[in-house]
Amino acid sequence: MTLREFYVERRRAEFPVFMAVLKAMNPDQMDYKPSERCPTARQLVWTLTWELRTCLEISQHYRTEWRGDSAPSLPEMMELFEKWSNELTELVAGMTEEAWNRPAQFFYQGKMVLEQPIGQFLWFIMFDAIHHRGQLSAYLRPMGCKVPAIYGPSADTPAHA
Repeated sequence: MTLREFYVERRRAEFPVFMAVLKAMNPDQMDYKPSERCPTARQLVWTLTWELRTCLEISQHYRTEWRGDSAPSLPEMMELFEKWSNELTELVAGMTEEAWNRPAQFFYQGKMVLEQPIGQFLWFIMFDAIHHRGQLSAYLRPMGCKVPAIYGPSADTPAHA
């Protein structure tokens, strides 16, 4: 199994876990944040969603730029998350190893801040998304939501579905 194939396998395994956390969110509590130094729940969900868009752009065009677009509603973000996640998984599943290893550029505020192979960038973003999903899952209970099982049971979900 190549790293690209393993990446696709992990995307497919992580997708339902991401969706469980997103579905657990309360749309009326999206401005919640545990402290002033933390992003809001809305910002975290939008980061998770927008990261998928950057992965699609970099995989198709070998270049992307992070933009600070305003977050839409939770249902819209969930719809985009699902759509872009599925598109990315299918795109990478059909990608050649040459494309997987092709250098790509990541820009922020007009400056290139990162250049690396697409595969390396995609793994970096997956790990970042898992990190942000963990942040978001820690927000759930204080927001009055139930915490889904992630890599094992939670107090709210005794057995992994």
